[in-house]
Amino acid sequence: MAKDTKACGVISGIGMANNHVTAHTYGDRNQRHHMTANRDDGNPTHHVMTSSGDGNLRHHISAPVCEEKPTNHLTAAGEITRYLNVYNAKLMAVVFVSEEHSWDPCDFVEKYIRELQLTLENLTTYDESNFYFDIFASLTAEICEQNTNPGANSCTWLLSDGRFQGYNAWQPYGCMIHKYTKLESRNCMHYISYWGGHNNIVFLGDSRIRQIYFEFINLLQPQVTMPFKAHSSLSYMDDKINLKVKFFWHPCVDSNMEESYKTLVKEKPKNRPNLLITGSATHTLKMFNASDDALVEFKAIGVNRTVESRSLLLPVLHFWIQPSDSSNQAGFPKKNISEANLSNIVKYFDELSNTTDVLWMLQDPVVEHKLSANRTMITNIHIDEYNRAAIETVSKSKAQFWSSSRLVAQGYNADSEDGLHAGKVALTWDVQILMNKYCNDHMNFNDGTCCSSSEPVTTLQIITAGIFGVSLLVYLIMAVWLRRPPWKKNPPRVEYTKLHQTTLDGSIEETRSCCTNHVYEFFASMARLGVIMSFFLLCDRTNFFMKENKYYTHVNFFLPFSYLMILGFFFTEKSDQNTFLHRDQTDEWKGWMQLVILIYHLTGASQVLHIYMQIRVLVSSYLFLSGYGNFYYFFMKGDFSFYRFCKVMFRFNFLVVLLCFIMNRPYQFYYFIPLVSFWFLILYFTVVVWPQVTSASVDSHSVQYLYLVLKIVALAVAITLLYASEVFFEKVFLTNPIKALFVTSDDSVQDWTFRWSLDRYSVLYGVVFALCILTAKKLKIFDDSHDGLLLPKLISWVVVCFSFCGLLGYAIFIGFCRTKEECNEIHPYLAFVPIVSYIFLRNIFGWVRCKYSTFFAWFGQISLELFIAQYHIWLAADTHGVLVLVPNYQVMNVIITSFVFVCAAHEIHALTIKLTDYAVPNDWRILLRNLICFIAVLIPVAITHGAFGV
Repeated sequence: MAKDTKACGVISGIGMANNHVTAHTYGDRNQRHHMTANRDDGNPTHHVMTSSGDGNLRHHISAPVCEEKPTNHLTAAGEITRYLNVYNAKLMAVVFVSEEHSWDPCDFVEKYIRELQLTLENLTTYDESNFYFDIFASLTAEICEQNTNPGANSCTWLLSDGRFQGYNAWQPYGCMIHKYTKLESRNCMHYISYWGGHNNIVFLGDSRIRQIYFEFINLLQPQVTMPFKAHSSLSYMDDKINLKVKFFWHPCVDSNMEESYKTLVKEKPKNRPNLLITGSATHTLKMFNASDDALVEFKAIGVNRTVESRSLLLPVLHFWIQPSDSSNQAGFPKKNISEANLSNIVKYFDELSNTTDVLWMLQDPVVEHKLSANRTMITNIHIDEYNRAAIETVSKSKAQFWSSSRLVAQGYNADSEDGLHAGKVALTWDVQILMNKYCNDHMNFNDGTCCSSSEPVTTLQIITAGIFGVSLLVYLIMAVWLRRPPWKKNPPRVEYTKLHQTTLDGSIEETRSCCTNHVYEFFASMARLGVIMSFFLLCDRTNFFMKENKYYTHVNFFLPFSYLMILGFFFTEKSDQNTFLHRDQTDEWKGWMQLVILIYHLTGASQVLHIYMQIRVLVSSYLFLSGYGNFYYFFMKGDFSFYRFCKVMFRFNFLVVLLCFIMNRPYQFYYFIPLVSFWFLILYFTVVVWPQVTSASVDSHSVQYLYLVLKIVALAVAITLLYASEVFFEKVFLTNPIKALFVTSDDSVQDWTFRWSLDRYSVLYGVVFALCILTAKKLKIFDDSHDGLLLPKLISWVVVCFSFCGLLGYAIFIGFCRTKEECNEIHPYLAFVPIVSYIFLRNIFGWVRCKYSTFFAWFGQISLELFIAQYHIWLAADTHGVLVLVPNYQVMNVIITSFVFVCAAHEIHALTIKLTDYAVPNDWRILLRNLICFIAVLIPVAITHGAFGV
């Protein structure tokens, strides 16, 4: 007795010093146990038992109501606490064992006290560098653990872990959840039925399982069925989609439940359910007043039960269940109550596993202060004990644990009416989890990667990979050969080769070039590009890396936006150019716009109308600048050469065409590139057709201004007519073989129609504005040859006032818009107002015009690569989600993925410039040869994709 007192005294003095017990067990990777306890003062605290594992059950903590969620980040203090809690749990385990066995625990207690003291001594002298090394090592181990078996864990992650983010949006661990509508849910069932499958889903358990049953069928049926309390079995059938959903009322793990499983096992395989959701505990807790004997009977495995304990349970079980005839309404034979428990039932899970996915649903925590008087015995402590018993028993079978529902109910329980049953928010997400498990691999939604397999590899992808593989092999061979020791090198026979290049104007240019260096540089560039493309493929066409849903909050959007704007202003420097809208300024403009668009895509801010419309202005600004810059070049330089045309088109399309081959996506998928390419083609045709108007020709014949104005007016009329006639529009863009350039993977032109019509005048605005600025310069209306005011002082201030009014007016217009459709209808006619207003504000004052942000300008130089590369190596699932390289650390993940993404975009930009010289040489014969080779490659690809209607 004294020894027991000594042990309890040690535990109360040391083991409960922190009022927080955490036990870490390193055993079966499938098990993560969770329990909740109370402090002596009555306030709840967390008792967590975890084990290293494959993530089936992760971080399930019964948090008290209105208490902050525990964080996953470990500080140095947290590390010390973790060591303390390990030994606290060990001491608790000793006492628990000593209560059942008559042996002395004091030796064990003293041993753990000595180990605890040694640990504390080590922690006080813990080297800081070792601490950060351990953090890095644990982070690396986490990444390796999740990526060891790519593609096989997304279903497990969906059912086991997750968190609420944004505004009550559930995020499963490591994969993306699609929110199914009623129509999509029915389409899924119809699709499975169409391909010869059947939809047979069974819910078996207590009133909590019945709640999910009602929510599930309400998502599928046209009319909502209100749930009702009745201790009976239920069923729902829909022949249109070949759907059968049944609920079997079995509130306790007893012989009636066992008979139900026996009947299911005896069914023919084709008549068995596809999915079985089961679970039970709370009725047993209520019926037996949370007695320990009931828990023993519930589990009944590995425990030497006495006759006395069984005699206490069975009479009560007979009294509570036998009078009710409703248990037989499931269609199963009614039996006398005999001894049955979870260990008797799990064997049926294995027998059903060949045809049925069995999900054992862990019990949700309760909101204790909302419970009625006859349910006060149902506490989170006892619920966790039953969950632990279920884990220990069911984990030996092939059934899966559904524990994420527990986290859903724990994360949001404000709308729970009685404290026992889940509210509407939790039920909605529970059903969405089930739908994602059941349907994702059939429906292939871009934003639903949970339980979805990777896309099959195409022949074109294999061929492209082979070309890059050969390039890499040649590069490695040449690298070894060129870097061999000097004494092994033979004097080259011909060091330089004379190259005669015939330029497009007919002149012959002689150059001396080292052939070996050019070949080496080409294959080196191709090899590096191949490695980057492999990373693209790995990130977005496999399940090797995790993907998560986007979620929007005001903080998520405006915090990085503010930070980047401040950072950009910090790097403001004086430019060596002072002309109107000079190159440094346009690079800066493209840079900050691209960064804002990236934040917009990352945070999913498209749901906010005001932000959406501002981003529409930024996209229009890109097209405005494209029209402005290209027309300015053609007018001032008079360079209408085919070489110039090919160079610009190659610069726009090289990366996109490559990604179409590698990522198996249509050209229209990267919508911005088709837009800028189309409008550049239209602009090139407009200026190159006779008469060709340039600055020099206008100086000699002022009437040429009229020709140029007529061309612009004709272009505006053609655009308006094309927009006004839907039939004419489809005739133009749905004609083979160019149809393949404008349709999406489902052969629809709607996306192109929307993008084209939204910015149909943006390039034209840029052309007209460029013509006005060039004319104003010729007429000396303003002077930008100095760093002073662009216009006289009074006129400058008038222009500034009008510019502010333009920006304010567009903001007011956005405020009055109520829907995207309404805003999009008016946007094409007003887009130039904020763009021109910004340009004048940026250029009127010399001290503003002559300064620029080098930070933004650097990003502006690679803005094209940033816009395209974000689809696959920063975002994920074709921009519908976010790539996750570092799970559980959201901020660190954004930092690392952003760093990799920007570096890859910069490298692609440099490689594109290098390869442009080889693909588009300034020799018309070589250029023609390359063009013929490209067409020869493109034709079989187009034929296989039906571009010629074959």
